[in-house]
Amino acid sequence: MKKKITTLLFIITLSISPLLLFPCTNFIITKGASKDGSTMVTYAADSHTLYGELYYRPAADYPAGTLMDIIEWDSGEIKGQIPQVAHTYSVVGNINEHQLAISETTYGGLEELSAPNGIIDYGSLIYITLQRAKNAREAIKTIAFLLDNYGYCSSGESFSIIDPNEAWIFELIGKGEEMKDAKGKTVKGWTKGAVWVARRIPDGYISGHANQARITTFPLANGTTSITSKEIDKVFLPEIETIYSHDVISFAKLKGLYPKDAKDADFSFSDTYAPLDFGAARFCEARVWMGFYRCNPSLMAPYEKYARGEDLKSKEKMPLWIKPDHLLSVQDVMELMRDHYEGSSMDMTKDIGAGPYACPYRWRPMTWSYKGKNYIHERATATHQTGFSFVAQARSGLPDKFGGILWFGVDDAASSCYAPIFCGINEIPEQIKEGNGSMVEYSPTAAFWIFTKVSQFAYTRYKDMIVPIKAKQRELESKWVTEINNMQQDMLSMFKNNPQQAQRVLNNYSKNAVKEMCDAWDNLFIYLLVKYHDGNVKKEKDGKFEVTNGVIPHCVFPEQPNYPERWYEIIVNDCGSNIIEPGQ
Repeated sequence: MKKKITTLLFIITLSISPLLLFPCTNFIITKGASKDGSTMVTYAADSHTLYGELYYRPAADYPAGTLMDIIEWDSGEIKGQIPQVAHTYSVVGNINEHQLAISETTYGGLEELSAPNGIIDYGSLIYITLQRAKNAREAIKTIAFLLDNYGYCSSGESFSIIDPNEAWIFELIGKGEEMKDAKGKTVKGWTKGAVWVARRIPDGYISGHANQARITTFPLANGTTSITSKEIDKVFLPEIETIYSHDVISFAKLKGLYPKDAKDADFSFSDTYAPLDFGAARFCEARVWMGFYRCNPSLMAPYEKYARGEDLKSKEKMPLWIKPDHLLSVQDVMELMRDHYEGSSMDMTKDIGAGPYACPYRWRPMTWSYKGKNYIHERATATHQTGFSFVAQARSGLPDKFGGILWFGVDDAASSCYAPIFCGINEIPEQIKEGNGSMVEYSPTAAFWIFTKVSQFAYTRYKDMIVPIKAKQRELESKWVTEINNMQQDMLSMFKNNPQQAQRVLNNYSKNAVKEMCDAWDNLFIYLLVKYHDGNVKKEKDGKFEVTNGVIPHCVFPEQPNYPERWYEIIVNDCGSNIIEPGQ
């Protein structure tokens, strides 16, 4: 039996290993599914050891013969070198100056295919491609080139790729170590690199993935809408909607992963290279299901048992993409990233683990045993170990540098805020700049630590403290959305007549937005600390804390609200005989 790097295994590994597979979440929104006609993709870099900061790679020109180091994203290890191109594009986080954005989730897949056969890791695939490609189709061609020529050294990955007009889902897995016969010769049909499938998401639909491969069967090459990598130059024909490596099926047969006599048309990428198990369903597919459910409840309700890992043998897998029952705004998409299964059977605010104040977080490990039985904590989209998250937005009909926005936040997405970072900036705001603090170095000016102060405190009385946090999120994000919409005509004119001034406007706007956000969260921490000091709740009137006779040092005696009735019941059931008043 082929071994799979199970989702369950790598989530447990996250708590003990510094070299991680990031358990992340992507939602992908096409133009026709958004309110403003933009394409969007989300990402949460959920690692217990990843610091929240904004990466930046300026555009550059290189002389012929220049080599670039391939530096593995997870470990920082130099894997090798490849030829540099003559010109690279500016990249801010995961979006470049042409509004091309790429994000990922790691699914692992079959263990035997995770052995490296080259030097390109998944992080390098993303960031090198962003430096070299202008749109989604060029990105697919670039990724294919890098894999074919330099090999692959990571495990299974799902990529989300968007530009102002299209959105694609791209799934790949390595081929493992070189296959040799009994005489030590390379087996015919084995080549380095990876096998992969890329599919364009139909306009008007949304898709998503969360650490589990999701592409099943796909249209076989027909030369018109579907092609293999041998015809990669056709990638720019608008009618092409499916592209896959020419050996994605033959390699599976060569490895004995798919029967040699089975029909190619029945081949399923995910079933072959990343078979679904309980962990993959409950910890991964469930997040996609919940996002889909928020966008179309009636369509997705029947898949809840599948998401819970209770219906894995169903022939009908959860759809790769769905049509939402309403158009999504950028703020709707932000809210998808702040989810804890509220309102579903997996609602993390309801059981005793949430404590008296409905905290939707459980400390790791996620799996545990009691009296010989195995149990789990849920893995929601919003999670405490997030380093950074974003909603990348690509808007057609606008100058690229203004049209592309990386709505960027750090720490837990549920209590964070998304500030607008234009893809064309060339100065990174100090609060999110690389090097301002780290996971072991506190910096009072770093957004990551500013937001961590608020989120960590909020976990102690979540039900109450999340209310002003959400109010501040809505206030700032709504303000920026409105202001940016109102800037469009001026920016169109400015980029045409004075591009240098336009550049300054973009830099200053993102810089000021990040400062405004961090100042607001510093003040929010002070407010929460004062209001909920020592478990008391200070009273407010007209936006200020009440004080006796107007004398500031002496506040009105604070409220001391009861615990919820259910929590008293739990205490009584646990130790009631020890704390009950005598004679009752």
